[in-house]
Amino acid sequence: MRPLSLALVLLAAPPVVAADLPRSAPEAQGVSSEAIRAFVEAADRDIDALHSFMLVRHGHVVAEGWWAPYAAESPHMLFSLSKSFTSTAVGLAAAEGKLSVDDPVLKFFPDEAPANPSANLKAMRLSDLLRMSTGHQAEPARKPTEPWAKTFLAQPVPFKPGTHFLYNTSATYMLSAAVQKATDETLLDYLKPRLFDPLGIAKPTWEASPQGISAGGYGLSVRTEDIAKFGQLYLQKGKWNGKQLVPETWIEAATARQTSNGSNPKSDWEQGYGYQFWRCRHGAYRGDGAFGQYCIVLPEQDAVIAITAGVRDMQAVLNLVWDRLLPALKPAALPADAESAAKLTKTLKGLVLRVPEGKAAAPKVAGKKYVFPANDGKAESIVLEAGPDGTTTLVERVAGVERRIVCGNGTWHKGRGAWKGPTEQSIAAAGAWTAADTFTAKICHTETPFVAAVRLTFSGNEVRLECEWNVGFGDRKEAALVGKTE
Repeated sequence: MRPLSLALVLLAAPPVVAADLPRSAPEAQGVSSEAIRAFVEAADRDIDALHSFMLVRHGHVVAEGWWAPYAAESPHMLFSLSKSFTSTAVGLAAAEGKLSVDDPVLKFFPDEAPANPSANLKAMRLSDLLRMSTGHQAEPARKPTEPWAKTFLAQPVPFKPGTHFLYNTSATYMLSAAVQKATDETLLDYLKPRLFDPLGIAKPTWEASPQGISAGGYGLSVRTEDIAKFGQLYLQKGKWNGKQLVPETWIEAATARQTSNGSNPKSDWEQGYGYQFWRCRHGAYRGDGAFGQYCIVLPEQDAVIAITAGVRDMQAVLNLVWDRLLPALKPAALPADAESAAKLTKTLKGLVLRVPEGKAAAPKVAGKKYVFPANDGKAESIVLEAGPDGTTTLVERVAGVERRIVCGNGTWHKGRGAWKGPTEQSIAAAGAWTAADTFTAKICHTETPFVAAVRLTFSGNEVRLECEWNVGFGDRKEAALVGKTE
């Protein structure tokens, strides 16, 4: 890699405050409104479910939409898309001379290293962390009771670093920890004046380890447009408003194929891996996160696509992008098409996640308290309260804490709360009597991918509570509970 000294001067300049990206009619940027609408309608019909979508062409937003109750102003969990931001922090720290990608990992963690580190551990460099080639056979655990860096360094390294690809979120955490060791700032604080502020990314949040280190491999939450700005920065080789925020040499290295990770020509997870970026088919690259968080950069088409979602089949989303959007990106401006543009605008403004529907009359259960026996989820009781405006309120008591969730009738009702969660957050809920004895609710945690489908089936003095989440890292279906009136 060439020296990054140029960035030292540029990074010393005052931060450039950025407004939102400029907007344009799709046709003016060589994209058909009709083709974009076909993509959005296919996503709405066939994929359950996108939460937001933004298409940027030639630096202009030509289409944007949020499936209610998700909204433009709300941040969204990025999961592993956070990794690409961590990579950027490493590049900036290298440009400032704080570290080098050729530095041994052990250099930053003398107090956490094992007494007799193996030869492979000694050989492991930051570049091996960046390209997910640490030499591990299994990803080191991240436990709340043990220091994450110490656990990482204690993990056996059976392969020579740089020779064995293993997707490794703990490796990204170690990059975050190395940046913090080198700069005396958390990843979040370090990136604020160097990346977030210049791009106009307001109020980013990043989860931290028990040791107070930004999680690195996940945990960042920003808005959809912030994802698009990040992608546009990379598309522009690190330049923003005339300033070189990130060295071009880093952009090139981070998005190049640094290691092989498979050979399936139909998989976007086997096209090679860079420095915390995935290579894609069609000459593209991306950052992505669990359940469908994407920052897709298409250099050949001068385009960026930002998507947030709650999906189980992530390849299906990319297939839809390649099948529907990629052919729509034309090399020159298209004739204005006011009619198609108006239809697209109407479609984008009318997007909404599906809500429970029902016509059954509510049985006389309102106000009755149903108590559950002891259970692992610590759910104690539930009450349904009927509102005068057609809403239904779920009054749930978990671990001694009462939660009230108002469900709109055929529409999303926004508020604060959580379904069986420890802390309140932004939510939206909708519910309906889907059968004569069954109330079905959907509870959307609107700054996350997670939506809970809750079904309450009443029989005599009993209620059976069942819950299934749209996505999750483990079993999405919770054990059913049966409660009885007191």
